[in-house]
Amino acid sequence: MTDDTTPAPHGFLWGAATAAHQIEGGNVNTGHWELEYAPGSAIPEPSGDACDSYHRYPEDIALLADAGLTAYRFSVEWARIEPEEGVVSRAQLDHYRRMIDACRDRDVEPVVTLHHFTFPRWWEHSGGWYSDRSTDRFRRFTEICTRILDDVNWVITINEPNMMVNQTEARIDTENGVNFPGPSPHVARAIAGAHHASTEVLRGFGGVKSGWSVANQVFQAVPGWEAQRDEWQYWREDFFLEQAREDDFIGVQSYLRTIIGPTDDAQGFGPQPWPEGTERTLTGWEYYPEALGHALRHTREVTGGIPMMVTENGMATSDDRRRIDYTAGALTAMQDAMDDGCDVRGYLHWSLLDNYEWGSFRPTFGLVVVDRETFVRTPKPSLSWLGDLARRNVVPRR
Repeated sequence: MTDDTTPAPHGFLWGAATAAHQIEGGNVNTGHWELEYAPGSAIPEPSGDACDSYHRYPEDIALLADAGLTAYRFSVEWARIEPEEGVVSRAQLDHYRRMIDACRDRDVEPVVTLHHFTFPRWWEHSGGWYSDRSTDRFRRFTEICTRILDDVNWVITINEPNMMVNQTEARIDTENGVNFPGPSPHVARAIAGAHHASTEVLRGFGGVKSGWSVANQVFQAVPGWEAQRDEWQYWREDFFLEQAREDDFIGVQSYLRTIIGPTDDAQGFGPQPWPEGTERTLTGWEYYPEALGHALRHTREVTGGIPMMVTENGMATSDDRRRIDYTAGALTAMQDAMDDGCDVRGYLHWSLLDNYEWGSFRPTFGLVVVDRETFVRTPKPSLSWLGDLARRNVVPRR
């Protein structure tokens, strides 16, 4: 199979993404660590040392830069920076500032996420999003982080708020994709309040562009079930897209589609199982790279057309050739959406490293293999393939 290419816009960011808890290791002060090691935990595998990227981040950034990529999305860990409420670790802030400096030294644009799923234990134990102090707490955390963001251009406040609505209930459903048994509008509004407080802080801080990233699940309808599809997706996606209308940009995260139709349960409608024979990824999701184009168009429609960045897109597979095929298809869909008028500023692949996928190391999304015993990094062909596109600043058309 051969690819034609289309030039990407000048200044387009090409990169890869990670999250602190999934790669750093030793995040002992997070609520997630507490769940991983709780007696009788339902989490199959703890994060442990993860990829030891807390110590090895210079090597990770160098791998990305040497391949030709120009952006690295990573998150700062709230549980490290504020281990007890009101107690700020200057040493941990300095650690993340060194990560920003390591990116700058390699001419890599840092895309910093303030919150990527994990909370300090004290947050979990003091009400979480149900506390009437949640907005003020996240505002204060944002203010703390601004101490190290003076030359950072892109900040994501909260990763996938729609996946956090019922985080303890959220799961990867290998039959139907990512699903919630029932999202909480109360928590959704609380998260939105925290996001708006955070962007207000960042807007007054300087030239930083801020927004959040939303997991776009490409809700499609069985013919005749469009109204039910719209009802299903509002609190699972569209509410969060609406909240971004005044932001500087929005992160679009796309992996799959979800088809809504009739079910036998009390609600009477919901995600449909994929037909037998559908190609599945290691997370059990449908192989559907075209989802990214749908996600970008839908996000533009709901947000009113604010700038977008693809902040996550990838495939869990042990076959790197299939990863390249999937990514080429997704990039083609992205370019088609851009040709239709979508304002896309960059593409960040998930993930730079094979990492901890919230319960297991088995789903391998990475451009780089990490040996679980020695932590030796081995680039996959997909890293050089994507880096070549970045060096030439072209998008494949397949």
